Amino acid sequence: MMIRRTAALAALCLLNASAWAVEYNSVDTTKSTIRFIPTLMGSKTEGSFKKFSAQIRFDPEKPAQAQARAEVMVQSFDIGFDEATDEALGPNWFDVKKFPTATFVATQVTPLTKDRFELSGNLSIKGQTKPVRFPVTLTRESANAGRLDGTLTIKRLDFGLGQGQWAGTGTVSNDINVQIRLSIFNK
Repeated sequence: MMIRRTAALAALCLLNASAWAVEYNSVDTTKSTIRFIPTLMGSKTEGSFKKFSAQIRFDPEKPAQAQARAEVMVQSFDIGFDEATDEALGPNWFDVKKFPTATFVATQVTPLTKDRFELSGNLSIKGQTKPVRFPVTLTRESANAGRLDGTLTIKRLDFGLGQGQWAGTGTVSNDINVQIRLSIFNK
């Protein structure tokens, strides 16, 4: 009797563990966000990109096989002030007419601790591509769904963001924090 209970408990544990073993292969962009936090005139402010697409293939048990790509429609930039948003979309900043999208392509995912990973890849903004690395945390929300959260700090001048009167860092800091939250699931 005791052996039967132990076997049943072990089987239940294995079933529960396999229920959480999942390869995430889809992103729900309606529940995902890409926010940015620059320092303007000494004060932090927030903005976001409202439209983007993302593809993912990620098994937390096999991070070396992960694939991810995101494309941001730069026209969807919004910092909450029409004048600032219009300026940011112009030639001194994103130059959205010449460069309508920004992209990120993952090149490597390295495990750090359980459900924490370092994401490496190439970020392309305004015709400039730079390698980046940043930590991401996986939150498992159900057997087939989860969330990836990460914060990346970029140097805006490395991407030609802020030219002419905006080339200095007195008004707008060079460091911009980009916060990413992706709602991921297994389709």
